[in-house]
Amino acid sequence: MNPVQPTMTAERPRPGERIMAAINRDPRTAPHGTRNDALLAAGLAAVAVCLGLFGDAGRRPDALGWALLLGAHVPLVWRRRRPLLVLAAMVALIMPYHAMDNNHFAPTPAAYVALYTIAVTSRPLRTILTGVIVVTFATSVMLTVNTHQAVELLRVSGWIIAVLFFGVDVRYYRQYVASIVERAERAERTREEEARRRVAEERLRIARDLHDLLAHSITLIGVQTSVAAHVLAADPGRLDRAAVAEALDDIAETCRTARGELRTTLEVLREGVPEARGPLPALHGVADLAQTARLAGAKVELSVRADDVPPAVGAAAYRIVQEALTNAVRHAGPEPAVGVDLRTEDGALRLSVTDDGTGAAPGTGAGAGFGLVGMRERARSVGGTLDAGPRSGGGFEVTAVLPLEGGR
Repeated sequence: MNPVQPTMTAERPRPGERIMAAINRDPRTAPHGTRNDALLAAGLAAVAVCLGLFGDAGRRPDALGWALLLGAHVPLVWRRRRPLLVLAAMVALIMPYHAMDNNHFAPTPAAYVALYTIAVTSRPLRTILTGVIVVTFATSVMLTVNTHQAVELLRVSGWIIAVLFFGVDVRYYRQYVASIVERAERAERTREEEARRRVAEERLRIARDLHDLLAHSITLIGVQTSVAAHVLAADPGRLDRAAVAEALDDIAETCRTARGELRTTLEVLREGVPEARGPLPALHGVADLAQTARLAGAKVELSVRADDVPPAVGAAAYRIVQEALTNAVRHAGPEPAVGVDLRTEDGALRLSVTDDGTGAAPGTGAGAGFGLVGMRERARSVGGTLDAGPRSGGGFEVTAVLPLEGGR
């Protein structure tokens, strides 16, 4: 039996919402505009017929008058596309209709619609000029027909002005609504871009943390395991149980430390709560890094002369030292001499990690990973710089300058 797939149906907008959407929308971009205008023209034509039949019986249109009256409504079908041409076509048909002294009120609703369309789609200056031209031309025509009707037209021309000003007001209102909608959409896009940027930064930070943690821990575990294996294989008859136990204890301690940091990172991923991240690593943890490297066989000399270091700068320095010591243990050869120096000077934390090793053997893939890239990203995250490369006298050196203001 096929499972029933749930269907989502969009909720239809309420009548009030549809009316407000139609009011706020630019008429030139409305869907089904030509169809709606055709219906509007048909409705206005029906109104004009009723006014012509049941209005002033003495001025009821004849056959030609009816043809002109109904023909004047046809251009309204294209009022959204060419409002000025539509008005001109209507004037060309309505003026002869009025000149024949037919019912003067019957074509008025259609004329008002044409004037409103110009006002709502054109600039105010064009709207004003159009209104002046229409009133002037209509008055001139009526003066040739009936002076009393011309005076009456001037008296009711206030309705023409009212229709034009109403159209201009609607146009400005729609522009105001459109600007609000545009600002809201732009703000929404900005929020989405900011959210994507924050997600990318957080993913990069987690990737750096995992790289530093796993590379450091796995490297030390590998070195300590090699020490234990060497002790076991060197002289099985005279097994140094204390050395093996010490190596295994070091491995267990490294695993516990790595597990704790990994748990903290996973809590951030699961909960998404920044407070779940726990305290940032700081300069006070550098001594533990040096001790771990000593247990792995390196001869580490540590010098820390730094006070009042911001947490972000301290965390960056900790991770840089961690990666540099990991690389020294991995690539500098057996029992390398490593110097670690941290000091505050000229408003910055200056960091240096040097070793006297021979570097990685060719073909080992050293330098192809993300260690140096991660260290440089750590430095840039607090506005600092980092240089790494072989020393002139042999060995490798990592130096960094981390501004103290970058982490505040």
